[in-house]
Amino acid sequence: MPEIRSQIVALLPRLRRLARVLTRDTVDADDLVQLTVERALSRTDLYRPGTRLDSWMFRIMKNAWIDESRARGRRGVVLAAEEDGLQVGSDGAGAMEARLAAREVEAAMSTLPEDQRIAVALVLVEGLSYREAAEVLEVPEGTLTSRLVRGRQALISRLGEAAR
Repeated sequence: MPEIRSQIVALLPRLRRLARVLTRDTVDADDLVQLTVERALSRTDLYRPGTRLDSWMFRIMKNAWIDESRARGRRGVVLAAEEDGLQVGSDGAGAMEARLAAREVEAAMSTLPEDQRIAVALVLVEGLSYREAAEVLEVPEGTLTSRLVRGRQALISRLGEAAR
């Protein structure tokens, strides 16, 4: 049990990154990471040693987000804009350019349909194989591949337009 806990702690940056893709809000992302970790720790008996812990955690996160999205739909929750609270100070032109580029990518990703956005995040951002990402999303590899291709094409198009 202590070993899996330390492995989960090591996954926190990746979990937060995926949560940001799913939620498109930093506060909601933190809440989703917390919920994911709580669920994982309460269900460590369901984890199969020898399998990828990151894929297992990503699947828990995806399912938790689906549950939360459905609950929000019933509650009619209105979320604050992501820009509210993201104004963290930093100096330096390089840091500013990097933040602007990251925001462009984030903005382009936010325009993708959810299925494409998650596929792109799992494969291109988190580095999962097609097979692993398909398992996380519980879809055939062919479905994942088509979502990924459409998502990549849309991102290239949107980012190319932003550069003009």
